[in-house]
Amino acid sequence: MKTFRLFIAVAACVLAFNANAALFEDDEARRAILDLRQKVDVSQQRTTEELRKSNEDNAQLRRSLLDLSNQIESLRNEMATLRGQNEQLTRGITDVQRTQKDITQGVDERLRKVEPSKVSVDGREFAAEPAEKQEFEAALATLRKGDFAVAQTSFTAFTKRYPQSGYKSSALFWLANAQYALRDYKSAVNNFRTVASADPEHVRAPEALLSMANCQVELKDAKSARKTLEDLIKAYPQSEAASVAKERLSKLK
Repeated sequence: MKTFRLFIAVAACVLAFNANAALFEDDEARRAILDLRQKVDVSQQRTTEELRKSNEDNAQLRRSLLDLSNQIESLRNEMATLRGQNEQLTRGITDVQRTQKDITQGVDERLRKVEPSKVSVDGREFAAEPAEKQEFEAALATLRKGDFAVAQTSFTAFTKRYPQSGYKSSALFWLANAQYALRDYKSAVNNFRTVASADPEHVRAPEALLSMANCQVELKDAKSARKTLEDLIKAYPQSEAASVAKERLSKLK
């Protein structure tokens, strides 16, 4: 009986120890769970905070991107405006340049109408007024068309209007030719003689003497014609007119 009671007592102690041990283990488990839950809560809080901060950063980034996009759009608009202004300025400069060119051309044209210009006639260069050049060329064109009466009138008027003209000797030569064609031989002789005597270096001087001799022949003045031909050969021995003069002189009675 005593042994049984001892066994019961030991069993009770064992049960009590086991119960305490189980209770101890439950507390450890609860503390572990609490620690874990606390860690989870902390982790969740940290994650939530990081997520909030990330959202704020994203929002700030979106605002920055939006601002940058607005700036880019503004720059594009400014560039388009500047491009338009540049095109307008370029057109304006082109218009001004065109206007200046037109003005310059207009001024040059007006100056050409009033200012003397260099011309070359019968191997000579000299300055002539535009009207002077135009009148001489018009008279010469009339002569070449065979309108000798109008040519005579035009060259006569020309020599009176421009007595110091560089065209003078040429004008007198062609005037004499018009008179010769009109059978006004005396007037032609006078003008041919003037060319040869007043301007002996003129390229037309030998021709003037030859034509003068022809007029004298028409006037039945063979003596004067012979002398004129002899003077021509003597003064211009190498000229083509001198060769013709030699032939005519041999046939002149």
